[in-house]
Amino acid sequence: MPTLKIHHIGYLVKKTDSAIHSFTDLGYKIVQDTVYDNIRKVNICFLQKDGYLIELVSPASGDSVVAGLLKRYKNAPYHICYETDDFEADYQALLTGGFTAIDTPAPAPALQNRKVVFLMSASMGMIELLDGTISG
Repeated sequence: MPTLKIHHIGYLVKKTDSAIHSFTDLGYKIVQDTVYDNIRKVNICFLQKDGYLIELVSPASGDSVVAGLLKRYKNAPYHICYETDDFEADYQALLTGGFTAIDTPAPAPALQNRKVVFLMSASMGMIELLDGTISG
C-alpha cells in the first residue's frame, strides 16, 4: 500500500462564516481565507490548531458535490485528505486495494491547483488524495 501523509480533515458545514466563528472561538487560526472552488461548487477555508489542519467545506449552490452530503450528515467531518509525492502510483494502488474513485483527478483551487481525487472505501468511507508536488 502507498505511504501517505495526513494533510487535513475535511469538515462539511452549512455556513462557512458561522463555522469559522465557532472554530476560532476554540482557538483555531485561519491559515487561508475562503476560496471558491468552481469545479466542485464549494467554498473552502483552512484553519489550524495544534498542528492540525481543518478544511471547512460548504456548498455554494444546490448542485454542489457536497449539497446532498450536507442534507444527510449536517455539519460534520467527512473526509481525511492524504498527501502523496507519487500521485499516479498511489492512486492506482488505492484502486487496486479496493477503493473506488468517485470523481476524476482535477485541480483544487484552494490547494494551489494541485491535483486531487476523492475515493470511497466500504470499510472506512471517503478519503481525498492530494498530489504533494506543486507544479509551477
